[in-house]
Amino acid sequence: MKVLLCKSCGARVIVDKDCNCPCGIVCCDEKMMELKPNSVDAAIEKHVPEYTINGDNIEVVVNHVMEDDHYIEWIAMEVDNKLYKVDFKLGEEPKTLFNYIPGSTLYAYCNKHLLWKKDVE
Repeated sequence: MKVLLCKSCGARVIVDKDCNCPCGIVCCDEKMMELKPNSVDAAIEKHVPEYTINGDNIEVVVNHVMEDDHYIEWIAMEVDNKLYKVDFKLGEEPKTLFNYIPGSTLYAYCNKHLLWKKDVE
């Protein structure tokens, strides 16, 4: 999964298929920045998605505040070049279910601390 962010206006793009040329996607007259996912939590608020296996499913949760100015916007799972994404609203717990697929990758997006990931074993 590739996520791009405009440094000027904050627009965000999840790239479905990228080109092989150096042109890049442009917003506000400049090339968008690629977000590299973090995978180690060092702060009090947690960002790395955690999962529990329950039969054929995994429950994915991010133990994070959901306040007006700081919240988890979405959780996603990538497997075999397919992306499954669940968006959250304020007041909702950042928790969802996916099919359990070893080797998939989980992502969480925080509006302040950006992109986080964890591989499913």
